[in-house]
Order: sequence, then structure tokens, then C-alpha cells
Amino acid sequence: MSDASVTGVLRERASLQPDDTAFTFVDYDQEWGGVPHALSWSQLNRRVQSLAHELRQHAAPGDRAVITAPQGLDYVVAFLGSLQAGVIGVPLSTPMVGVHDERITAVLRDASPTVILTTTAVAGTVGEYAVAQDGQPAPSILEVDSLDLDSRRKRINDREPRPATAYLQYTSGSTRTPAGVMVSNRNLTANFEQVTADFFPDFGKVSPPNTTAVSWLPFYHDMGLMLGLCAPILGGWHSVFTTPASFLVRPARWMQLLADKPHTVTAAPNFAFELAAGRTSDDDMAGKDLGGVLRVLSGSERVHVATLRRFASRFAKFNLKEESLKPSYGLAEATLYVATRRQVEPPNVVEFEPEKLSAGHAKRCGTESGTPLVSYGAPESPVVRIVDPQSKMECPAEMVGEIWVQGENVCLGYWNRPQPTEDTFGASIVDPSAGTPEGPWLRTGDLGFISEGELFIVGRIKDILIVRGLNHYPDDIEATVQEISGGRTAAIAVEEESAEQLVVLVEVKNRASQEEARERLAALKREVTSAISNAHGLSVADIVAVPRGALPITTSGKIRRASCAEMYRNNQFSRLG
Repeated sequence: MSDASVTGVLRERASLQPDDTAFTFVDYDQEWGGVPHALSWSQLNRRVQSLAHELRQHAAPGDRAVITAPQGLDYVVAFLGSLQAGVIGVPLSTPMVGVHDERITAVLRDASPTVILTTTAVAGTVGEYAVAQDGQPAPSILEVDSLDLDSRRKRINDREPRPATAYLQYTSGSTRTPAGVMVSNRNLTANFEQVTADFFPDFGKVSPPNTTAVSWLPFYHDMGLMLGLCAPILGGWHSVFTTPASFLVRPARWMQLLADKPHTVTAAPNFAFELAAGRTSDDDMAGKDLGGVLRVLSGSERVHVATLRRFASRFAKFNLKEESLKPSYGLAEATLYVATRRQVEPPNVVEFEPEKLSAGHAKRCGTESGTPLVSYGAPESPVVRIVDPQSKMECPAEMVGEIWVQGENVCLGYWNRPQPTEDTFGASIVDPSAGTPEGPWLRTGDLGFISEGELFIVGRIKDILIVRGLNHYPDDIEATVQEISGGRTAAIAVEEESAEQLVVLVEVKNRASQEEARERLAALKREVTSAISNAHGLSVADIVAVPRGALPITTSGKIRRASCAEMYRNNQFSRLG
């Protein structure tokens, strides 16, 4: 393809393969078994060009266009239309009816959009957020599904100046107020090239013909936007997608869609693998074969070894190959992707001594006698270094430090935030090793180390628990608890009597009688206390059982530990039992 931008590639595909199916949205709200709605490459391109023309009646190049609509083909057209118009797209979720969405309000205030792209189904709710602020007029609202987008319009001149930023990917806000990451067209195409090189080494570092992307991830999240929308255009894949709600209602739908197409590629956070393995029956998979699944990416949140093993074991009888599972690391500030293990083989899991890991030193130990961590391979592009966050000097192998990243996928910075941009995207290494540039580097805020040439990740710097002077990684403690509880959990440190104490919050089902529930909770607390003591050498000051859905999470499903700690200190959790 001669034009490297997403919309440029779309135009060329519309010219070369106009009648091939580009996107299929499977609507499970209409029928339990799903109703497919499809667009060919030519149909999609025509609608995108028409919407871009319409957008220019309301916004100039460089203005922001917020996309907040139900997941479907209109969302795809809205996002691509903003790119084509040279308007900076801002993909967002749809606000819930009757509940004020603080995140959407914060993003609208930060991005100051000129226009909001939505659909008639939610225009009334969205309209409540379209208000004038900071001396700026209220943004116009365009209902994409009410426009005549199938009529041909004059194409916008591609040679006119465009903003460096193609779209703003707002962070999930797990540790701070959402910030708009400025993503350029080159960031996007470079990251796609890095993904295909690392995920398809056995196909010459490109995806094979007839590749199909299967996704239920939300388009407003970086992994969902790349997998379900951008990568299919850049790679010429058929994108088959549905909604997050359709997956959560019936996780088996994900596996069924994977089995229905050849050469499928998919991705999801760790929790989705738990749901799919636990809530997909043999009847759901009757007559289904997962032998055509090429790659299953696990990312967005910490990859749990036990979850991967359960998932692989559950679907092995349906011919899912364990080597298709690809634990992956990335972040929005790097567009999406940073590292995975290139070898086409089952995930590499290594055990490390927990005491030494807490002290910042990674030492391998015998099988199943330490903390299991999954390898993310030996990153080449983008470049990765482990750096001491205080001294800014590179860490030797086997020493824990902050993960720093450099490459064309590293984004331009944060929208209207010069100091955080400089702090995060403009880091320099002190006295770099031979072949290592001084800067600029992206500081990820994630802790990891290199062992035998491969990258391992232990958690977020801001989430480290310091108990009795030793560092503990909440992900490891939460993994231990989840093996017992089967639900979401949060490990936090709170100060009591001038000392940091470990508190564990656990989501549990509450469907038993009152007496049964008390007995189950007592047993759960005994098991959790014992497991944490044995695995991590820690005593638990408090175990709080809460109903399912009580723990605050980000838009991508990550636990918001800082919010959990604040709610605990303020006694805002409704304790079960």
C-alpha cells in the first residue's frame, strides 16, 4: 500500500478489493444467536468520505471530534471519518442513562471538542454533556446513523495540512485523572508493523492471507481500537466484532466466533480468559473447532499464569493450540504494543524466589517453589531498557527497575500537558551503555527485569506495597487470592498505628443462605490468610468480602487500587457477612 495512513490504506483497499467484506458487526441484542451486519471495503470508504465531508461543515482540521456511540458499524465510520477530515478523533464510551459519567465530563473538558459524533439511540443522553464551558460554545452533535453517507461526496484534499495528532487515546485513569495520549498516524502504522513482525515470525513477519480479527473489546480502549478497527484495515483482515456486553452475558460467544472463521486473531485482558474457561460448556462448543486460531493475545492487565493454563486446558479438546497463546505487554503511551515472546511455542513461565524479588533481585528457583512469572520475550522493536527510577541509570540483568521504551510507536505526549509530557516522554538515561541512546525515552511506570535475555514484569511503581520495610507486588498477592476466591480482588496497604498493613478486598458471590454465607466467608478468610502467609510471608490485617462489582475498575477492567484504598479508609465498602 502506497499511503501509510489508515484512511489512505482504506481507500486503496476500496479500489483493489471493493466487494470484499471489511467489517462484520454481530448484534446479539436482536437475536440470541446473533445477527450479522456487514460493510464491504467500498461501502465503508464511501461512508467515511461522506462523513468527513459533513464533519468539515462543523469543524476545521485540528479541532476535536468526540466519538461516543454504541459499539457498531457507525462507531467504525465515525472514528475513520474524523481521521479523514483531519479532525482529531477522541474515542469514548457511551454514558449510562440516569448516571452522571465523571470520566466523560473530564474528557470533554480536557479535549474541548467542536463536535460530538453519536447515534440517534443515545443522542438524548449524550446531549446532556454537550455544554458550553471555559468560554467555548457547546459542541455540535452529529447523529451518524441519520446522515446520508451512501451518497458520493467530493473527497477532501489529502495534500492539505493535517495535525500531527491523528487521535487522542484517553488513559483509563487507574492511577490518575484521564489524560489524552496524542497518537500520530506514524505511531499507529509503526506499532502495527511491530505487532505483525513479533506475532507472525512463522509467516515471514506478516499476517497470512484470509486473517480474521475477532473482538468484543471496546473501541474506546487502545487494545480494542487496534485489534478491532485499525489493524484490520492496515493488514487487510476481515474484522468480526461484537459488544463487551454481548461477551459478558455469554462468554462462549467469543470462542464460537473464533471457531467460525479461518486464521483468527484475538485479544483480551486476563479476566476474560477466566470467564471464557469457566462459563463455556461443551454444548456451547458442539461441532466447533479452534484449530484455525492463530494468535490469542493476553494483555491490558497482568497475565496470570494459572489463568493461561486453565484456558489452554479447557479448550484443548476443541483443538486450541497452546502455542497460540501470546502474553503481551503494552500501554497507551506506546500506541498499544511493546513486547511479546516471538517463539511459536507455549508461554514460557519461570519461578523466582519471592523474598529476593521483594528486595528487587530476580533469582530463578525450582519449579512451583516460587513466584511464577510469564516471559514477554526479548524486545527488539520497540527498544526496551530497565532503568533505576531514581538514579536514571540502567539496571543490570536480574535487577528490578522501571521499564523504559523507545521506538516510532512511542506517542507524541499528553494533550495540553507539557510538564507531564516532558516527565513521561522525555526521559534520559545517565551514562547509557554501548548502543543505548541517551534519550528521549518513555517512562512506563511499570516495574520489570531482564532474566536470561527475556523481559518479565512485576507491577506498577505506584502500586507497590511496602510492609515492614519490604516491597511486595499487589499483582502477585492478588493472583494468590484469586486462585481461592475465583473473583476480582485488590491488595492494598493502609496505615494503622504508624505502620503499613496489608488489607485484601475480595469480590464474592452472595447467593447462599445467611448461615451458609457466614460459613463460606469464614472458610475463605482462613484459606486466604494461610495462602498469603505461605506464599508471601505476610500476615493480613483485614480481609473484606464485598459483592461482585463492588471494586472500582477502569474502562479496561483494571482494579483502581488507589480508589480501593480511599474507599476502605472511608468505610465505603458494604461488607458481606
